[in-house]
Amino acid sequence: MSRRTRRAAEPDPAAFPTRPYDLLKEFTIALVAVAVLTAGLAALFSSPDEQPITLATWSAATPNDFTATAVTELGGTSTTAQYGPPYNHTPGAGQKIGPVGLQRAAGVRIPVDTAEDFVLRPLRQAPEPAEVSAALTAWTAAPADRQQAWTSAYSDALGKAPDGDPAKVEPGDYGPVPVLTSRLLALAQAGALDGQLLAQGRFYQTDYTRPMLFLNDGTYLADQARAQHLAGDQWGMMNETGNYPGQAWLWLYTFWYQIDPFKTSKNADALIWALMAVLSLAFVLVPFIPGVRSIPRWTKVYRLIWRQHYRGQR
Repeated sequence: MSRRTRRAAEPDPAAFPTRPYDLLKEFTIALVAVAVLTAGLAALFSSPDEQPITLATWSAATPNDFTATAVTELGGTSTTAQYGPPYNHTPGAGQKIGPVGLQRAAGVRIPVDTAEDFVLRPLRQAPEPAEVSAALTAWTAAPADRQQAWTSAYSDALGKAPDGDPAKVEPGDYGPVPVLTSRLLALAQAGALDGQLLAQGRFYQTDYTRPMLFLNDGTYLADQARAQHLAGDQWGMMNETGNYPGQAWLWLYTFWYQIDPFKTSKNADALIWALMAVLSLAFVLVPFIPGVRSIPRWTKVYRLIWRQHYRGQR
């Protein structure tokens, strides 16, 4: 083929329709429209700027709940103390899928001793009055069963006191527990306990695991979540505070917690995780599943998507 023939076979740009296009004008219009929509929707649906919940805010808002929780941490009866892996080696704890214990398979990777980490070490690290130092010495010298008896008796007494107020507890054999928890409450209200639980001997103190576990063992955090419609049975989800727009893309995951057998199962987290893994894998493998991969061809949905193209062909 000669050069002249090849040149003749090339399309002539003049044969195609053209129209003027002002790129700067289109960009300006799009920018202004997006800015107006962003400002308008933010003003209409903005969420309140809630302050973070800390041990200091919790202990100031509901000191009785903080004290009752501190007693369970000291006695090893809190949710965290009995959670099992990855925090501790509580026998029988942990979720399973069939005979496979997922938490135990992962092991204890974040060891937490609630009595030592949440109560005793913070008290030792803070300058203590003589009364508190004597209480620490008495606690350390007592055998484990004696410690358990003290915390159990004091926990029961708090439950019977009006409003759970430590000041209204009936006299009893509580050992050093009232002194220890009272001093811990004072540290928390002063804001010192937050820093002490964050201090892990590292340069960057950004691991909030222990403060969050302590908070979660009480009722204050759960009450705040329910007030914001974030409890599990309220289907609440959000990226930040408030109740709009929320993480709507998580609906499929949270949906399973609302139906049986998941909502009544002790292994709900493990079961739903496994179910979502199977569903996600099935979604990824759609192009390779016979029958399923042919649904677009059978329904001809592609003709709806590319309708302008097929209209031009006709």
